Amino acid sequence: MMSSSSETPSPLRVLVADDQALVRSGFHMLVESADDLTVVGEAANGVEALELSRSLTPDVVLMDIRMPGMDGIEATRQIIADPATAGVRVLVLTTFELDEYVFQALRAGASGFLLKDTDPDDLLDAVRVIASGESLLAPSVTRRLIAEFVRRPQAPPADPEILSELTEREREVLSLVGRGLSNGEIAVELFISPATAKTHVSRVMMKLGARDRAQLVVTAYETGLVSPGTSAGA
Repeated sequence: MMSSSSETPSPLRVLVADDQALVRSGFHMLVESADDLTVVGEAANGVEALELSRSLTPDVVLMDIRMPGMDGIEATRQIIADPATAGVRVLVLTTFELDEYVFQALRAGASGFLLKDTDPDDLLDAVRVIASGESLLAPSVTRRLIAEFVRRPQAPPADPEILSELTEREREVLSLVGRGLSNGEIAVELFISPATAKTHVSRVMMKLGARDRAQLVVTAYETGLVSPGTSAGA
């Protein structure tokens, strides 16, 4: 009898939320084409996405932003806030690079976003990345988007005092994360090993109570540690 360690891991469970049936069908077929992924449900609006997230507890929700009734932002906010679905990751899908709602979705707790015309293989990889606990922020798009919308007075800036527990090095790391740098790029910038960079990022997340890298980016901008328009390597 073979040991359980040799058994094939269970497929990652995905919930597709989009108000267009044709789009849902397309994403459903794409996800099911991967051996390690499976669709556990479809939602046509935010209310259904929230209800199905609670009843099915998927690993990842592919969440459209613009849906009737409860939109994807509010659905994301409630999914993240509910202890019953705290482990569910949300990947926002949007039609436009500079969708004015994307930054709000990140603030609500989404682990990242992709454009709907993303290459199919990249979308499948994104689901795996999100499910692993990492965030997915396309660097070039993210830097432009956050720089554009964080300067808008949508909400009071976060209190810089929340950074008081960070060491000087950790503030440097948070600043670089906010500029869109990967762990490898942070390592090069600070002349440290990739493993050390990863450790610093993990400690910053722990001290700030951040779910993932996406929240670190938002915090870096909202506290003023990174200024709108600051590019990677600046």
